[in-house]
Amino acid sequence: MSHRTQLAVPLLVAASLVCQTSAVPFAQSEPDGAVVIRLIDASVQRRYQNVLAFTDVEHYQVFRGSDETRPVAEMTVKDTYKKGVGKSYEIQSQSGSALVQRFGLRPLIDNEKTVNIPGNVEKSWFNSNNYEMSLRPGGVQRIDGRDCYMLGVTAKQKASNTINGNIWVDAKNGSTVKIDGVASKNPSTFAGATHMMRQYAEINGFPMAVHARAESSSSLFGRTVVTIDYSNYLLQVAPAN
Repeated sequence: MSHRTQLAVPLLVAASLVCQTSAVPFAQSEPDGAVVIRLIDASVQRRYQNVLAFTDVEHYQVFRGSDETRPVAEMTVKDTYKKGVGKSYEIQSQSGSALVQRFGLRPLIDNEKTVNIPGNVEKSWFNSNNYEMSLRPGGVQRIDGRDCYMLGVTAKQKASNTINGNIWVDAKNGSTVKIDGVASKNPSTFAGATHMMRQYAEINGFPMAVHARAESSSSLFGRTVVTIDYSNYLLQVAPAN
């Protein structure tokens, strides 16, 4: 594996997880875990069936070592999603290391395109087809100003874009609020465990990513952190029946 390929590896897993939501509310008291899992499964289908297309602006930053104040590279892209087609990206601006842009951020975006191809994207959904899920004890937790339930998740198939960790879902409607965990498969033997986090906000009634962070380490390049901030969402939603 070349040094350029090794540089790209820790960056490929930063933005590959798909969010879900559910229209079925559940009670504020802690429900049966199986009930919550059925709601999450239903939420996947609701989002897939109703979000026909969207655009957003994504700002990528790459940090090296212990310094998370000065990115070594940045890129801003416009993301366009169409149901049944996938994603495309238009680079609006970029700065910093040309090496990191070319062999880190661009492969990351190319990987995101691949993950979102129909037939691939379904494998990263947070549902019981892809994950073993269990309701964590403790009842309602407050996350980002919302009452949530926390569930532990373990990927049934190991992949660099699925996690073993936790998800938090809104206690009123089951929509995804936050995910946090470690990639179920390391991107290479040169990279250590990749820790991933993503936060969501409801836009037009559906949870959409607003911030993501991935941290990994490499035997050659040390610690690498990638952050992504999402903004300017425009959704095309199926008309209500």
